[in-house]
Amino acid sequence: MISFEKAHEIVLSVVPEVESEKIGLLQSLGRVLAQDVTADMDLPPFDKSAVDGFACRFTDIDKELSVKDMIAAGEYPSIHVGEGCCIRIMTGAPVPHGADCVVMIEDVEETATATIRVKNRSTARNICYKAEDVVKGSVVLIKSQLIQPQHIAVMASFGHSEVFVARKIRVYILSTGNELVDVDKNPQPGQIRNSNSSQLIAQALNLPVVIANCGTVADDAGLTYQEIVTAAEESDVLIISGGVSMGDFDLVPDALHKAGFKFLFRSIAIQPGKPTIFATRPDGKICFALPGNPVSVFNQFELLVKPAIYKMMGHNYQATEVFIPVARTYSRRRVDRLALVPISINEQSEAQVIEYHGSAHISAITQAKGWMYVPVGIRQIEKGERVRVRLL
Repeated sequence: MISFEKAHEIVLSVVPEVESEKIGLLQSLGRVLAQDVTADMDLPPFDKSAVDGFACRFTDIDKELSVKDMIAAGEYPSIHVGEGCCIRIMTGAPVPHGADCVVMIEDVEETATATIRVKNRSTARNICYKAEDVVKGSVVLIKSQLIQPQHIAVMASFGHSEVFVARKIRVYILSTGNELVDVDKNPQPGQIRNSNSSQLIAQALNLPVVIANCGTVADDAGLTYQEIVTAAEESDVLIISGGVSMGDFDLVPDALHKAGFKFLFRSIAIQPGKPTIFATRPDGKICFALPGNPVSVFNQFELLVKPAIYKMMGHNYQATEVFIPVARTYSRRRVDRLALVPISINEQSEAQVIEYHGSAHISAITQAKGWMYVPVGIRQIEKGERVRVRLL
């Protein structure tokens, strides 16, 4: 049994990176950049007004000013602003030659037709200067960036109608067990519906992946082996739930070994999710074989599978974590594993432990806002003590 930190390090150190592809700008949302994005122009491309107002010389703001013209956004001024005059200007319009200040419209008063006076003589310059945001040729987004809407805007600003991104990862999801029936079936005595596959598909589809296939296999050594062989041929990442412990019907480890997978670890000091296997093949295929209980499956996907999939696309995924006080004293009996305890967050921004009966209690985490980390060796956390929380 190895620590979670060591398991995480092993996974990220060995997963292979996939090749890139060129796609349309809007199709790149949620994907990972495969090369740097550079600016093809300065931004702003010219000195522009930050407000609606009047462009003038700063040295003239204590004088009456004659309004000579008006400039709208999208127009380029030909007139020069000289002493004692100004030009009405809209937000985003180019500042005319001679002007070094834009007075906000609410800071002036009209004294006669086409004549104004500045009321607020401590005005700011209100100019966005050429290239103050971005200089032409500079890198505006780096390779490995997970593309969000704001990144789409940046790329559009610099004319990138197509983008190089890492290709999507092919994921094969396999659930094992004689007790499993499909979600549309009524379980007979001793049976349960297969919730793990649906949960894993839903978690995976939040990432840039393609579900290569999804299957269920009975507790049969030959069938398990053949399903794993097929999965490895059709996918980059194989995720298996169930059949990984030490029981008579836990057939996954032997089948993986027979299919050419090498185990890098088989047990993690974490609760829930201890009997987790990570294995690789020489052809670059990787496998996560997870425990059968749904909370363990959910956790290990978020903790290990998600970072691995992103790393294969070149992105260093970091979950959002906060440190907040615990609402009530928390204690536990065993301290040999890192515990992830489901919590809500109350109105005082405290971690409130949710009633939780163990790794099969999937309905408990529907109310959870995050997981409270209880490190190895810690038996009790006092009320008010700050704890590390991984937000969901």
